[in-house]
Amino acid sequence: MNRWIGKVAMVTGASSGIGAAIAKELARSGLTTIGLARRVHRVELLKKDLTGEAASRLIAMKCDITKEEEILHAFAFVNEKFGGVDVMINNAGVSRDITTLMANNTKDVRDIFDTNVIGLIQCSREAFQSMKARNVMGHIININSVAGHHVLDLPRQSVYSSSKFAVTALTEAMRIELRNEKTNIKVTSISPGIVKTEILNGIPGVELLPAMEPEDIADAVRYVLSTPPRVQIHELTIRPAGEPF
Repeated sequence: MNRWIGKVAMVTGASSGIGAAIAKELARSGLTTIGLARRVHRVELLKKDLTGEAASRLIAMKCDITKEEEILHAFAFVNEKFGGVDVMINNAGVSRDITTLMANNTKDVRDIFDTNVIGLIQCSREAFQSMKARNVMGHIININSVAGHHVLDLPRQSVYSSSKFAVTALTEAMRIELRNEKTNIKVTSISPGIVKTEILNGIPGVELLPAMEPEDIADAVRYVLSTPPRVQIHELTIRPAGEPF
């Protein structure tokens, strides 16, 4: 991780769960870390869990990634204030208690795809432009899900799963595009199984299943970033021991 000390990371959905754990881990590891979230005050509170210079390296910034103008504003700020982004963590994600064929589900479907897919594309695009302009060895990490590889038999998660299948395809598309652009930028999909986060609230029976902690996924991000330039972890699947899926 030493080569990332002093570099700049942006983390979407940094107010809780996996995003909060990743933001804190990157700040501890020496990166200036911009935590993007709608609930910006909760990112500020994360500083209480950090000591010394790590707390000052975590910067909270309000950004709803379903609104392109807020994404553009966030990247303009980072480019002007810090010179650009080196690590992009696309973590923000939502689910809704719906099925694909449920009546009157359009707003919830749009919420899922606007956050999980379109917001991820726009953040990746802006991060890539910043990295390419400076010819840096950057890294884009998409927090995916095992539900992006297999449709799980969980109540009312089919639309969420479809959005994560899109993330799987987008990660591969980015790998090809980055290769064709002849850049030194890596892209990785990290696909966790069940993790104890707010996104599980309301799913019947999920609290009875084996689950990981957000910090386990933050450790995976650290591992992926610690690989040498010649190594690209393209897909990393992490499941809790005993997961039935």
